[in-house]
Amino acid sequence: MTPRKKLAVLVYAPALAGKDRRAIDSVHGIEKALPELRLECRLSKGGRPIALPQRDAWLIESIEDGGFPMVCNGDPSHPVTVWGRERDGLFSAGGQAQFEVHAKLPLDEPVITSAAAVLEGVAEGAGALWGRATPYDAAVDIASQTAPTLEGPPAPRRGLPALKLFEHIRAPEIPYYLGWLNYWSAAAAQAIGFPDPTRDAELLSRSRRTATGGWVVQLTSEPLDLDNPAHLDALLRAYERFPEIGGRAAP
Repeated sequence: MTPRKKLAVLVYAPALAGKDRRAIDSVHGIEKALPELRLECRLSKGGRPIALPQRDAWLIESIEDGGFPMVCNGDPSHPVTVWGRERDGLFSAGGQAQFEVHAKLPLDEPVITSAAAVLEGVAEGAGALWGRATPYDAAVDIASQTAPTLEGPPAPRRGLPALKLFEHIRAPEIPYYLGWLNYWSAAAAQAIGFPDPTRDAELLSRSRRTATGGWVVQLTSEPLDLDNPAHLDALLRAYERFPEIGGRAAP
């Protein structure tokens, strides 16, 4: 059988403060973008879905160590999962701890159609500084841009630029890397110089402004496929346009 393709969503926000409602709001953001979806199950240790009749209350009470446990839709034929964790300040930009929200969804037509709304919902619910939604296969290649090798620095695939480790980036609002769909808060957009009406006309044609003044910016019309030369070129051009991303700009 052909493995099911997935859309991987990841956003980075300021660390949670105790029983912070941003945990719930990030889950609500996905459900709002996909109205037929309900993330009202948790998984047993054996991987069996268990219904959560009071999901929001359970989730708030389950916040621990700056994150929240996985919730899912309980449908093994169309699995959607969301969970949150704290990223220690030792391994984060500017030395500041961050709240990460991770989601995985099937890369099918309904999700592709709603992907920008999904990313926006998760990001704005979490109060994120930046984030991305990328097909899992492309996300693996993009991860090689920061992964050190046994020989030392990263050795990115496909001619992608090497990026600094997260903890070496000067400020948390600077995105660590790019994806197919990119969420940039107002602070992140300002930090990387987006938008420039002249230089960013093509990107702006595939962008949407969010309620909080951020942006969702789509690099390619179809889900990013780095085996497609046009998609790879679009990603490389975006890195060239925004040298701040990944800490590559000269100090």
